[in-house]
Amino acid sequence: MSPEVKGQITYEIPDREIMSSGHLACPGCGAALAMRTCLKIMGPRTVLCVPACCWAVIDGPFPYSSAGVPVVHCAFETAAITATGVRHALDMRGVKDVTVIAWAGDGGTFDIGFGALSATAERNENILYICYDNEAYMNTGIQRSSATPVGAWTTTTPSQHPKEEPKKNLVEIMAAHRIPYAATATVAFPDDLTRKLEKAKAMTGFRLLHIFSPCPPGHKSVESDSIKISRLAVDTNVFPLYEVENGTHYTLSRQSKDVPIKEYVRLQGRFKHLNDQAIAAMQERVNREWKRLLKRIECSE
Repeated sequence: MSPEVKGQITYEIPDREIMSSGHLACPGCGAALAMRTCLKIMGPRTVLCVPACCWAVIDGPFPYSSAGVPVVHCAFETAAITATGVRHALDMRGVKDVTVIAWAGDGGTFDIGFGALSATAERNENILYICYDNEAYMNTGIQRSSATPVGAWTTTTPSQHPKEEPKKNLVEIMAAHRIPYAATATVAFPDDLTRKLEKAKAMTGFRLLHIFSPCPPGHKSVESDSIKISRLAVDTNVFPLYEVENGTHYTLSRQSKDVPIKEYVRLQGRFKHLNDQAIAAMQERVNREWKRLLKRIECSE
């Protein structure tokens, strides 16, 4: 049985728009929706450090930018350390009211930028790291990353040879660094996302937000299903919403609905090659990981 989720509050999202229209995201892009909400909360006193990823393109070609705040484009592996440098430079100038965000995809977070991410977390640098996770290298052709789930099609794990390795658990790895704050979120639950952004903004030290981000071209899904897919990722326990403070205190953000995982996979062509046996095995893995998370939450109470 899931622990009770206490203090559920619907947060009012500000009307202000920092991000502008005319960006280059694909229809139904979760990363564009996530950035829009993030900037509404963070406000104009924000600096984004964006490595090679979808958002390096979404922002627009030079000299145009849809973000509405300063954007530092950096190398694939350097989002965390670039943000660290910007933060220290601002501190040396006495500028304390600017939030510095490293904004990167799963490829630049789970894989190529992982060393810099770990080092930055270990030093507890005063930045917010946000990973929008679309579970593959979408900007360069839909290649598998270590965030790609078991059984998924990508161009480097075709349906005849789908990904066999489990998805890396980013929040658990960051929690092991004993950072002040790590949390998961999706665009399907904007009240939860808003609350976590507000909380992270008010804190100091290294904070990480892991946002599930549907990608219609990469997930082979219908553009209008992106919010539904995000919601099902949570309700099936594929992507549970929770927070970890100081690496040890776990809090569940949304009650489980235990929706069968087949409801989630059937909306995504990247899973259409899976038979009933493979889907059952996926369900078993999800159930096992969910039980592990509940045990951590129980030990935190």
